[in-house]
Amino acid sequence: MTISYNWLCEYLTISITPEKLSAVLTSLGLEVENFEKKEQVKGGLEGLVTGEVIECGKHPNADKLSLTRVNTGSGEALTIVCGAPNVAVGQKVIVAPVGTTIYPLKGEPVTMKVARIRGQESYGMICAEDEIGLGERHDGIVVLPADTPVGLPAASYYQLKEDWIYEIGLTPNRMDAMSHLGVAKDVAAYLAIHDNRENIMKYPYTNDFNKDRQGTEIEVKIENTQACQRYCGVVIDDIVVKESPAWLKNRLKSIGLRAINNIVDITNFILHETGQPLHAFDADKIKGNAVIVKNLPAGTPFITLDEKERKVGADDIMICNGAGEPMCFGGVFGGLESGVTAATKRIFLESAWFNPVTIRKTSFGHNLRTDAATRFEKGVDISNTANVLKRAALLIKEIAGGTISSDLIDVYPDPKPKKQVTLTYKYLRRLSGKEYAPAAVKKVLTSLGFDIIRENKEEITVAAPFSKPDIELPADIVEEIMRVDGYDNVAIPQRITVSPSVEAFGFQTALKEKTGNYLAGNGFNEIFTNSITNSAYFDDEILQTSVKMINSLSADLNIMRPSMLETGLECIVHNLNRKNNHLRLFEFGKTYKSMGAGRYEEKEKLCLYITGMIREASWKEKESKSDFFYAKGVTESILQISGLDSWQFETTDSRELEYGLNVSVGKTAIATLGLVKNAITKRFDIKQQVWYIIFDWEKLHTLAAAQKQGYTEIPRFPAVQRDLAIVLGKQVAFETVEQTVRKAAIQRLESVKLFDVFESDKLGAGKKSLAVSFTFLDREKTLTDTEIDAMMQHIITRFEKELSAEIRK
Repeated sequence: MTISYNWLCEYLTISITPEKLSAVLTSLGLEVENFEKKEQVKGGLEGLVTGEVIECGKHPNADKLSLTRVNTGSGEALTIVCGAPNVAVGQKVIVAPVGTTIYPLKGEPVTMKVARIRGQESYGMICAEDEIGLGERHDGIVVLPADTPVGLPAASYYQLKEDWIYEIGLTPNRMDAMSHLGVAKDVAAYLAIHDNRENIMKYPYTNDFNKDRQGTEIEVKIENTQACQRYCGVVIDDIVVKESPAWLKNRLKSIGLRAINNIVDITNFILHETGQPLHAFDADKIKGNAVIVKNLPAGTPFITLDEKERKVGADDIMICNGAGEPMCFGGVFGGLESGVTAATKRIFLESAWFNPVTIRKTSFGHNLRTDAATRFEKGVDISNTANVLKRAALLIKEIAGGTISSDLIDVYPDPKPKKQVTLTYKYLRRLSGKEYAPAAVKKVLTSLGFDIIRENKEEITVAAPFSKPDIELPADIVEEIMRVDGYDNVAIPQRITVSPSVEAFGFQTALKEKTGNYLAGNGFNEIFTNSITNSAYFDDEILQTSVKMINSLSADLNIMRPSMLETGLECIVHNLNRKNNHLRLFEFGKTYKSMGAGRYEEKEKLCLYITGMIREASWKEKESKSDFFYAKGVTESILQISGLDSWQFETTDSRELEYGLNVSVGKTAIATLGLVKNAITKRFDIKQQVWYIIFDWEKLHTLAAAQKQGYTEIPRFPAVQRDLAIVLGKQVAFETVEQTVRKAAIQRLESVKLFDVFESDKLGAGKKSLAVSFTFLDREKTLTDTEIDAMMQHIITRFEKELSAEIRK
């Protein structure tokens, strides 16, 4: 939300410095994300003056140029060569004399010098709007009113003021602060409490609204009173659609809005002043002189202001004419046929309250994220629709020369009561940690616009203003009190009361923290990717069970991810495009699946992504590239820190992997690892190998939680290592060798490790040699050679019998 200091101060009766305003906004919980001084026009129009064209003729050497003499009130008239088609004698203009620097809207600053143009000397420049940063027009020079004094500094004529701009961050519940007037109310409440000031607010509403003459009435009917609970309107005749005055354009420009014409600019001004969206219809285009607020059949075609045909949804609230034809998506976007144009002479001005849920569905359903929709979907002040409409009508009458030709139409079939909330002082003390005096509570709440319904020593009952639709609970009232009083004014308590409790997911959280710390300590970076992804990544089989978004924000984000691989690859390619080629990433996240009949499945996963080098070359070590065995080692390490002590690997045929392994504990599959298929990485324009590990986190932590947690004494007796070289078929994997040893069930065998693989024709066709290390340990005594030899012989016998292995001597 962008706030202009000068604009906001219009609604305060006291002065406040820009720095203090920034501090007050922060204290009120309106986070000031940016605060900067801003010139209305770059350079402040310094050196520019008003002048009068006293002579104007054709340039002797160029048909499209004019040779003028301009009086700037400084003595001798200036000779200026001008290329504008609209320059004429008697015009009051803006002049940049020699030595003046102008700041065009586009391009670099230009300092005026004596220039020779087609043989004629020119002593300055008669300026167009865009050449001095006042606007975007370049169809001719700026022509000022005939009564403009000559020699007046342009900065004085345009009444330029220094301004300060605040970018404030709002939480979704703060609709009341989505306007200058709303923020001013908060500031006034704060100053009333902390500076002990009264009557600080200055509202822009007046009692001057009256019908000028009776014209054609427009009847308003609301058929869907749930979607539109209040609708106000007024007819204004004899308007002239033209450029807005400087003060209005400057107000809009200060918050980054472009001026369009006086009618549109007034509705934009009112929106940012009060937070109430308005819409103007060309009254001559409203068939039947009637406005009907209703739903239309799904699929009804409607051409919007952007000249696109859209199909109306069954839940969209539509503003229709007397013939039942749509004129506007209520509260969201207008229609092409009923919009205001330069030829419009009569308008019907709308101010309404629309149901936030209805507006949000329409806005997202048609991908129309307008300023009006963002206000309505958070809930506008239903009590202010008529006041705002009167304010806008009077501005149009003043600026566009209109006459109000109808009574103010106000259809409000079921007036809403204010929400009443009772707050006990005991609850206030418990939640805030501060003892508030009842009088102080009452003063804060009344300064914020709350009505006091009843009060006693124990509690206070208030009615919340309609401008605060988020007020529902006593906790909401506590927040308002603390916000205005200042969170920093809550003292640190001398005693803290804690209720002991057992965390429901304590072990799972601890295991996640432990695993994350291990990965971070080993060079991995944690990522957090979007759980909404692109359906184009997946085949039809996967999409059949995918969870599709009903109202997607974009065509590229239209399903809940059925797999975390694709979102991880998006992160990888983002880094690769920025020359960050060596990546080790991990993410805790969820995948989603439709089970049919309105049922859905969410599964929590831990995913790891590895690509590039795991160690770059240095003076001491050679580079080390990521590979299958590194991925397998990381997988086993995670299983170990989870407290698991036995698991099995088996090859897998995966949709995502060229080759890989499934990991299971007993009969429970808990992980898959392997190399991502080249076809998938190629789709993401990734030209290097990516290793992918995915854990079923729910199964992993369930198995880990079932393990007995304890400590084992460090062995007092030495372990013994024996090595064995065996020759067997090339097709026999080490996994088979390891399983054969485990089947032997030798209790004093601690570990089995492969430390060398040798292949040669000397071993025989289709043969290889594996060098395996065995570690034995007896925790009660020192093992003897006889005992060790017996265990080794048992292992050798099994190798020879089950694997047809030959023992290398």
